[in-house]
Amino acid sequence: MSKIMKLEEGVNLIEDGMTIAIGGNVLHRSPMAFLREIVRQGKKGLRVVKTAGGHDVDLLCAGGCVSVVDAGFISYETEYGLASHYRKAVQDGLVKSNEHACYTVISALRAAKAGVSFMPVKGIINSDLVKVNDYFKVISDPFTGEDITVVRAIEPDVAIIHVQECDEKGNGIIRGPVYDDELIALSSKRIILTTEKIINRPYLTTSPKEVTIPGFLVSGVIPARKGASPCSCPTLYDIDKNVLKSFLSGTEKDKDKTLSEYLARYERADRYGGRQRF
Repeated sequence: MSKIMKLEEGVNLIEDGMTIAIGGNVLHRSPMAFLREIVRQGKKGLRVVKTAGGHDVDLLCAGGCVSVVDAGFISYETEYGLASHYRKAVQDGLVKSNEHACYTVISALRAAKAGVSFMPVKGIINSDLVKVNDYFKVISDPFTGEDITVVRAIEPDVAIIHVQECDEKGNGIIRGPVYDDELIALSSKRIILTTEKIINRPYLTTSPKEVTIPGFLVSGVIPARKGASPCSCPTLYDIDKNVLKSFLSGTEKDKDKTLSEYLARYERADRYGGRQRF
């Protein structure tokens, strides 16, 4: 049975208040077409999980879609500066930032993958993170008696991952760095893939080792050509620097206009440009 759906249908599966894990890393292979549609549909109160994010989390905060962020790093890379919408939302108390180290987000996801309530994390016992993030606790190691920090499991409701290739059954292929996308897929209750290209199934029967995310885990597949833009998609296209700089150039006074223009720029491509005949 084909799992291919329209972008609007996929975003309809996201309910207000859900916890979503976003694939990719900083400005690379983020599922931007899907996230733009989340903003267009006006989703609210989302909890966002991301090891290292940038434009993806910043966009959702600009759209007023987020209530909590669990992340080790949220910023644009050096050329672009800070994630200004995320930063202001946190400063104004609109978004709660559960600050992590990147590896503690990974540990929290590993706990969910393993079906346990927490995971030990060594190296932050003297960090202020333990004091400011209630997802950390210090317990007594049952084997050594020494204090050890643990992080509570994070089990996302939905993982949203952009891949270079996928068949209609949901078998996704990631070309280039995988980052922690396999982990968020295995730790989440549901997976939605957006894909640059739909490939035919006979290819996967001859090259099964290329599959990064197996189709039996996937709930929906959304054709999305250039679906990571203005972020990069390794092997296919680079970061669109002009779009990112334009998005970040708006002042607080004209932020709504900047966001509206940004969404309009991609609307046709997001909703129609990825459609393919099968």
